[in-house]
Amino acid sequence: MTDKPDEDLTPDEPSESEPTAAEPAPETASVDDEPAGSSLADEGDGTVEPGLVVEHDEEIELDDAPDVEPAYELQPGDDTVLAEAATTYDDAPDDDFDDVVVPPAEDEPAAHDAGDDSRDLRPPTNDDDGGSAHWGRRILLGLVLVAGALYVAGYFLTGSRMPANATIGGVDVSGMSPADARAAVDKALTPHVDREIVLTHGKTEFRVKPKAAGLAFDLDRTISEAGGERSWKPADIAGLFFGDHPSDPALDVDDAKLQSSIGTIGEAVNREVVEAQITFPDVKPKAREPRAGRVIARSDAAEAIRKAYLVSDEPVRVPTAVVEPAVDSAGLADAMKTIAKPAVSGPITIRVGDKKVALPVTAYAPALVVRVKDNALRPFLDPKKLAGPLTDSTTGIGKKAVDATVTIKNGKPVVMPGKEGVGLQPKEMAVKLLPALTESGSKRAVQVEAKVVEPLFTTADAKALKIKQKISSFETHFPYAEYRNTNQSRAAELIDGTILKPGETFSFNNIVGERTAANGFVTGTVINGGVFREELGGGVSQVATTTYNAGFFGGMDDVEHHPHAFYINRYPVGREATVYFGSLDLRFRNPTKYGVLVHAYVIKSTPSSPGTMHVELWSTKVWDIKAGESARRNGRTPGKQYDDTDRCVPQDPIPGFDIDIYRYFYKGGKKVKTETDTATYQAADHVICGKKPKGD
Repeated sequence: MTDKPDEDLTPDEPSESEPTAAEPAPETASVDDEPAGSSLADEGDGTVEPGLVVEHDEEIELDDAPDVEPAYELQPGDDTVLAEAATTYDDAPDDDFDDVVVPPAEDEPAAHDAGDDSRDLRPPTNDDDGGSAHWGRRILLGLVLVAGALYVAGYFLTGSRMPANATIGGVDVSGMSPADARAAVDKALTPHVDREIVLTHGKTEFRVKPKAAGLAFDLDRTISEAGGERSWKPADIAGLFFGDHPSDPALDVDDAKLQSSIGTIGEAVNREVVEAQITFPDVKPKAREPRAGRVIARSDAAEAIRKAYLVSDEPVRVPTAVVEPAVDSAGLADAMKTIAKPAVSGPITIRVGDKKVALPVTAYAPALVVRVKDNALRPFLDPKKLAGPLTDSTTGIGKKAVDATVTIKNGKPVVMPGKEGVGLQPKEMAVKLLPALTESGSKRAVQVEAKVVEPLFTTADAKALKIKQKISSFETHFPYAEYRNTNQSRAAELIDGTILKPGETFSFNNIVGERTAANGFVTGTVINGGVFREELGGGVSQVATTTYNAGFFGGMDDVEHHPHAFYINRYPVGREATVYFGSLDLRFRNPTKYGVLVHAYVIKSTPSSPGTMHVELWSTKVWDIKAGESARRNGRTPGKQYDDTDRCVPQDPIPGFDIDIYRYFYKGGKKVKTETDTATYQAADHVICGKKPKGD
């Protein structure tokens, strides 16, 4: 079918012989005016094709115009007005184009001035992409509007119902309203807020009270975090209908209290790593084999406690981590071969001017130790331990310097002056001897110069400390046992006379050293892993407890102390300290501007009388200290365990509890400050030596 312009809308044509006043008659164009080589007759077969429709006053690009063939065949010699050529569709009959449409005169309405139906004058085209793009944009806009409406609806829906397949601590709240979910979780979990969390390590059980561990249940936040509040997050909106959504109860956690509870468990679980070491008792190298340690994995333990709280009554295994020694057995064997044995293979020659002195192995071996540093075994010489033997072995070179000291005579502190010496400087000798230890022959020698040797602690140093009066004292009593007499007396001997300068820190382990037979200690009863064991140095914790209390009442800053895993009633409750070389230490700092002298001694026990451990601190008094304590709380019931090892020590059950200790500082009769420390005691199981009976 062929579309034709509506004849009723076609304006009257002006006569070719009568041009309008507004527009002069068009000039005729002859074929002679066409460019050379071009002929209308060459353009087609005389049929006009549908082409580009141009609205009034519209500009077009020639490149965009389609190829249009003329609706007539040009005859030679004809004058033709191209503007008057009629257009047609190639499928229309020739007689449909008798009327030629010409541009309107100025006084006639243009096509674009016609009514709405004037658009019918424009024939449609088959490749009009504008309409398709227009409809595409409408569809896209519609989709965006629909998606936006769903997103907003989802936002409001998130605040009105819980996600699909949602559980809180095992409580199913799927699709519930937040209010109903809150009621369900409250009913299921709140009754367990005070239930203890049980942890186990081997045969030992630990019970953690939520309040003592700083755990509190936040019900409102639990519902909110599980999906009970409105959210713009797409994942939260989608979660209303899809997926699984388990969540844990929300907790308010006091990390300090939680870590304190974990630390108490750690005292029973931890086992210190034993590093490889070589000492030289009796001038012969003695190797200490390395042994892996064990520590409670604090972050994992905290997570396990939080996870178990409220939702589980099953025991939780205490998470631990292995602490490997820095040097293994192979490294120790290599150090024995390359360091230790050459070190004591013979004397070292010391050249002082023209003199030569052979320094025997006995002079430096007591000061020599091969220990781990920077993950390797290396030799070390202690200048203080070297000073005495060095002087004795170099007679004729000089004389030994004498340090000043402060001692207690007739109940008063007295400064004992220091004395200069002449000879070899212990610090210099310690440095120069080390490289020669592994040499042999002529290279096993050092060149030094005799000098005036100043005492390490001078008389002026001692007087400047102003140690004038006793500022605290404390004593504890112990039952008769020869190992206690020996070990406590030896530890007291080692700490007696210790002077802390202002700002210095007292370290029990550094001063007393490792509790070994070579250091003067014997086997006794200790607490290890929450039970009594027989080990070297048993009873030394009583010295630590007495020293801790002297520091407590002397106003020293508490740097480190560890109550026993369970309470021992011969010690002041909450104010006691255990030590274990390599892991548990007693440390306090001198916060004053005066020196502090430690005076310690033991009155030994007998079969008919208890012994007394006594420690005093001497200085210039700054504080008056008083102590207080809270009521015991969070009682713990002991369990029962059997031990069939040869190290078993029977043990009566001891209840556990928590207690707060207060330290009040007074100056001029007025309380200046208060310090609080919490002691946590685990219950001590009833330990029975032997195999567990059947049915028990």
